[in-house]
Amino acid sequence: MTDSHDSPMPPGGTEHPDRAERAVQAIPWLIIVAVVVLSFVTGHNVHVGPLMAVAPAFAGITARSPRGPLVVGAVAIVTGSVLAAFHTLTVAEPLISLTSIALISLAGFWAVSIRERQDRTLADVRGVAEVAQGVVLRPVPPRIGPLDLEVRYAAAASQARIGGDLYAVVESPYGMRAVLGDVSGKGLGAVDTAATVVGAFREAAYDEPSLRDVARRLAVALERAPDRTSEEFVTAVLLSITDNGAARLINLGHPPPLLLRDGHATLLDAPQPSPPLGIVPPGLLEMPVLDVPLRPGDRLLLYTDGTTEARDEAGEFYPLIDRAWDDRPRLGATLDRIGAEVRAHAGEELTDDAAMLLVRYAPD
Repeated sequence: MTDSHDSPMPPGGTEHPDRAERAVQAIPWLIIVAVVVLSFVTGHNVHVGPLMAVAPAFAGITARSPRGPLVVGAVAIVTGSVLAAFHTLTVAEPLISLTSIALISLAGFWAVSIRERQDRTLADVRGVAEVAQGVVLRPVPPRIGPLDLEVRYAAAASQARIGGDLYAVVESPYGMRAVLGDVSGKGLGAVDTAATVVGAFREAAYDEPSLRDVARRLAVALERAPDRTSEEFVTAVLLSITDNGAARLINLGHPPPLLLRDGHATLLDAPQPSPPLGIVPPGLLEMPVLDVPLRPGDRLLLYTDGTTEARDEAGEFYPLIDRAWDDRPRLGATLDRIGAEVRAHAGEELTDDAAMLLVRYAPD
């Protein structure tokens, strides 16, 4: 796990992947050796040469390059020919076995070639996702004025770096402003909606003196989004903190942030519920503001429901507010620990994207 300020949550994984991969790569060669040994053990009465065809078949599954099955197949053909001579077989019988080995080797070559092309395509797609992440989810500065900041993001989709959760932080004339939200949809459509909201926030957070006006600009941008479906909405928390520690929050249907103070966590519930963006017209959107005066050392944790709704085998949610809170000096250490606990609670597999933003008021 790195200490960068936009690091993903630490994924689960196995130790020594290179060692396991080398063991898999050795299987076709072990098969050839096993057939040779078996041939000498059984003697002249049993011909086990046809088993050589298993080696290139495995190579078609495990090889890194298309050349792998061909090399294994060539060795299997040579070894099979020697075994046929050892068993003094007629020409027809080993010819059929050797032809089968050759055909299987060619099939493995074709299969690995296709897989290699697919891997290149997947690598290109991942590269595009990396660029999209850099555009939509820009790195968060480690400090703005008297505030320390850290963010973590984990996409539920396998191998993905970006999903339907969003965050953004802006240093504005009115203090630090941040948004953290969750798009109701999935896939590329959710990413497009997240980009719309984040783009609108970056402009409005710098221009609008009122946090309510910032939220209203987001609602208007979402309403005007050309590809948005009528069922799609965005839950979000907007946060503004001035240099003197005056924090303001607007919660639009999102899980309430946590105030971490002296080792205890307090839910910052909105004065009254407000619907998510996209549910009602922007002009009818009620946006009650919650004022929270911060003390030095106070931390605010914003998160998406992918964190709190991670379930264990018994169906229990991850108890975020009840976990053991401490005053770790590194914000990243706190978020890394939460991320590891969430994955352990959910059995290492996330069913939803999860994002967390941790802000500490540290004027000294």
